Amino acid sequence: MLSAELPPIVSEFTTEEQAASYDRWLRAKVQASLNDPRPNAPHDQVMADMRALIKSKRNKHDVR
Repeated sequence: MLSAELPPIVSEFTTEEQAASYDRWLRAKVQASLNDPRPNAPHDQVMADMRALIKSKRNKHDVR
């Protein structure tokens, strides 16, 4: 059991409607991802693909 009270979370949103709107958007994105029938990609493969993409973008900008 915790004896110290934690401070409330500080919201990034100005109004409750902004927070609710973001919550609806996020939940829809998560549900769409869960409903996606495509197979999941392994983490290591995604990271390797992203490293290759970043490297190719850097190489494009380094060539002058």
